[in-house]
Amino acid sequence: MSVSFLSLPELRRTPPEIDGHLHPRFEPVAAALRRQLRAYPGGAAVCVYHRGECVVDLWGGSADDAGTPWLRDTMAPSFSTSKGVAATTLHVMADRGLLDYDDRVADHWPEFAQAGKQAITVRHVLSHQSGLYHIRQMIDHARRMLDWDYMIHAIERAEPLHPPGERTGYHGLTFGFLVGELVQRVGGRPFSEMVQEAVSDRLGLDGLYIGAPPHVLHRAAELIWRRPRLQPPRMFFGPTVEPLGDLVASAARSYEQLWRMAGVELDLTSLLDALAPRGINSLDFSANETLSVAIPAANGLFTARSLALMYAALAGGGEIGGVRLLSSETLARATERQRRTSSLRVIPFDMRWRLGYHGVATTRGVPEHAFGHFGFGGSGGWADPSRNLAVALIVNSGMGTPFGDFRIARIGGAVLDSLRD
Repeated sequence: MSVSFLSLPELRRTPPEIDGHLHPRFEPVAAALRRQLRAYPGGAAVCVYHRGECVVDLWGGSADDAGTPWLRDTMAPSFSTSKGVAATTLHVMADRGLLDYDDRVADHWPEFAQAGKQAITVRHVLSHQSGLYHIRQMIDHARRMLDWDYMIHAIERAEPLHPPGERTGYHGLTFGFLVGELVQRVGGRPFSEMVQEAVSDRLGLDGLYIGAPPHVLHRAAELIWRRPRLQPPRMFFGPTVEPLGDLVASAARSYEQLWRMAGVELDLTSLLDALAPRGINSLDFSANETLSVAIPAANGLFTARSLALMYAALAGGGEIGGVRLLSSETLARATERQRRTSSLRVIPFDMRWRLGYHGVATTRGVPEHAFGHFGFGGSGGWADPSRNLAVALIVNSGMGTPFGDFRIARIGGAVLDSLRD
């Protein structure tokens, strides 16, 4: 591939203004980002790696409701996109021989064996089959998630909703504490430090945190919950008036009948259990208080550049720029599609789970070999080893449903369009 890039003056010919660079072949990605910035308040950043080269690195819009410009180093709170980073950290631990995916969780975390959880394996946790998604029943208020020890003890006391492997139920908030505590037990250091040591520092990333240190918090974009100026297709997305808990409830109730007409049974109880602990609306996910602690399924603070580079390493067989993140053997195990169960909870359709990653959908189809993780607020990151391709988007406004946001699908579609002859 040529290394000729479009310069800033060329990028600025068409409003809204964006900064950065891209290879000319990927102009559809810049057009998609501009459309997104016109449709939503706030800002966004997109980064794409192809064959180990950064071919798109763009950002624009505002970092807060006051109109502060989005800068090159702006990071955004990225909700469930964090799960892909947490899983990658655990895979590094597996690659070091500190645990195996078929180990029992209790082999590394003895207190976990309480309340009938003795048989749950690391694989069950990573594939959302451990039956421990019901955070609403485990804690009395969402602010408990700011207290790591409290959450770990709550999970230790919890009884699984079903035998391990019997059902797949998206562990919307508990996933991170389960994976994070395993990382701490085998790594011997706090989870946030392990993310830095195992992934961020290793790859030289400029912004990838789950539990951010004080000196980087000034780079965090503020989440903006105002309704977007242009509404996405309503059959895919619920109301966007109220944040988080209210959205989960209202969207689920509004669309329960629609899902049923489509032949999909939406289990409202499991949805609320997994995604709406009491008081969730009172928890500001862009506040320093929240960003400073680790909620590994929900409060990652990332640049698109860092997310894309992490996934570029995974797309390149576990290595990029001479730095190896994972061995090819561990990567193959981590990204193998897991057994599909006949019963689904929380998310009522098959997410094509790998170990901590799900399959990828774009507006230009479903790349068969792609994997990654998208987030409630609109962000997402993914890798496609068959194309040696990695894509990442971060945003600070708009929502969607607990099942995803169409913006990352459009960005992915624009990337695939760019690669067509």
